[in-house]
Amino acid sequence: MLDLVIVGGGASGLVAAIVAAREGAKVTILERTDRVGKKILATGNGRCNITNIDCNIRNYHGSNPKFALGGLTGFDPNMAIQFFEELGIAHKVESGGKVFPLSDQASSVLDVLRMEIDRLAIEVLLDKEVEEISQVNKGFKISCLDHTSYYGDKVIVATGGKASPSLGSNGSGLSLLEKMGHKVINPFPSLVQIILDTKIVRRIQGVKFQGKVTVSDGCNRREELGEILFTKDGISGPPVLQVSRLVGRNEQKGSSSSVSLDLFPDYTLEELEVIIQMRMAYQPKRSLQEFLVGLINKRLIPELLREAGLNDMRRLSSSLTIKEVNKLAQTFKDWKFIATGTRTWNSAQVMAGGISTREVYQDTLQSKKIPGLYIVGELLDIDGDCGGYNLQWAWSSAYMAAIDATSNNK
Repeated sequence: MLDLVIVGGGASGLVAAIVAAREGAKVTILERTDRVGKKILATGNGRCNITNIDCNIRNYHGSNPKFALGGLTGFDPNMAIQFFEELGIAHKVESGGKVFPLSDQASSVLDVLRMEIDRLAIEVLLDKEVEEISQVNKGFKISCLDHTSYYGDKVIVATGGKASPSLGSNGSGLSLLEKMGHKVINPFPSLVQIILDTKIVRRIQGVKFQGKVTVSDGCNRREELGEILFTKDGISGPPVLQVSRLVGRNEQKGSSSSVSLDLFPDYTLEELEVIIQMRMAYQPKRSLQEFLVGLINKRLIPELLREAGLNDMRRLSSSLTIKEVNKLAQTFKDWKFIATGTRTWNSAQVMAGGISTREVYQDTLQSKKIPGLYIVGELLDIDGDCGGYNLQWAWSSAYMAAIDATSNNK
């Protein structure tokens, strides 16, 4: 019987263990923390966005995003849904193709995975921090910090990245694999809040609006729609997280990014000008600060007026010139900021960068350098957008690795 050791008991590790055990392998999971699957509980705001039915390679990033095609084709969203249905997770599909448990509980997903782990008699060892993986004879020796050692014919490393270290991801897998000769593409936080180079946000933190955020660096550009939130040091919200990768990559290079906020994405510049002129006609005796009440959040009004160069807010609305109306409308549509970077790993949902995919076989996730060693999930230089894409990659890569690792077991 094949002895398979899985380093890491997160999303990838648990699925890899289940698939391998079903294929007849004797499986041992070594988990660094006191409980498996902690990060699963935090996904999807505690609801666990299992996958996305519209999963496409354009939703993935890295030095070679097409690398993900191997896993995503071999274990696609429909297979993931079926896998969890068989474990007991009834599902529902929400806007944007997001798939959630019908229970709306991430704990349900972890519960059924743990039940299947128990049913298959998979050995789970907690508080086992691995410090070294070495090749011995025709297999591997996995040495832990508590001076215990374990042996396996094959090893799947599924320790996750560096995002959300409080949930168990501390980047230890990167160090383990680097010691074994694998190259690490510089990691940085992604799906994370953006920091803006302005003091304005301290005055308007907590303000939300439905808008569009655009990030660019001269060569690359990305824009997203949705609810945007001003924080004490920048902006947050689903669309901000989606575009944060570009900001993080530029920060890593030592450069800043241009950020534009559109407070009225459903209106053209010309339509906004008409709206402003109508308000001037309705309330000609109101001050500039007063005549915008009801159009935008009151706390944003003085900041937007100053941005438009209208510093005397006691002026009557009727005094605005055509040129000033145009400038105000432009500010509403293109409020410009400079992003200096993102928040740290503690706030990030996922790690960008990781083990170079050039050193891993696309269809099996086996190391090209060390036969019998598999690298899965967030450890690799593959990261997805918000919306279930990262968990799908976790399931897909784990499945493909487990199937290949046990291919000669029967």
